[in-house]
Amino acid sequence: MVRVIFCGCFGRMGNAVREIIRDNADMGIVAGVDITEGTADFPVYNTITEVKEKADVIIDFSSPKALSSLLEYATSKNVPIVLCTTGFSEEQLADIKAASEKVAILRSANMSLGINTMVKLLKTATEILASNGYDIEIVERHHNQKKDAPSGTALLLADAINDTAEGRYDYVYDRSDRREVRPKNEIGISAVRGGSIVGDHDVIFAGLDEVIEISHRAYSRSVFAKGAVSAAAFLAGKPAGMYDMGDVVG
Repeated sequence: MVRVIFCGCFGRMGNAVREIIRDNADMGIVAGVDITEGTADFPVYNTITEVKEKADVIIDFSSPKALSSLLEYATSKNVPIVLCTTGFSEEQLADIKAASEKVAILRSANMSLGINTMVKLLKTATEILASNGYDIEIVERHHNQKKDAPSGTALLLADAINDTAEGRYDYVYDRSDRREVRPKNEIGISAVRGGSIVGDHDVIFAGLDEVIEISHRAYSRSVFAKGAVSAAAFLAGKPAGMYDMGDVVG
């Protein structure tokens, strides 16, 4: 059985992750970490430094503020980490990269298996369509409480396209001050905010007389929890290094 330390166990993703692991006979949570109070069928600590239980992998849905102690614990105990937390500074990203030389770390802008399969599809589509002059646009939709725009996932998709196209594209977020024909070497990224939309992403390849769209809809946060659990099963026992969800989907 894969033994998990779950950081952020009482947060927004807490219930979803716990339910998925509870139904998985090959995985179990041996300890949780959270600064808020709650009830769980495993011991919960305020900081990861207090954890006494042995584990095979850490799932982190906590906060960037906890990164330093998390990395110190993981490297000293040789416990791989699935980093689901976002919003790290450049300095913290450098710390994560340095820690990955000592322990396995998996980090992704989106933990959904569907989104990361979409990334693979986009790379194939770009190889065929970009060289044939198709315009590329990305539209993302999220709930009205989301503070950042565009979403990290939209940028993840744009980067997958641009890397495949050897960096030929510029990203454009607003065309309201322009009066010109659309340049060929740009990707327009539009953000919609409203209601309780969990996360929609559409990538549009618009060519002469035809349009191809690759889309993903998230109907609940469970898709991110499922991806995190799959990543934990994948990462347990892996050698030191940086991994992402592309390694999980194969």
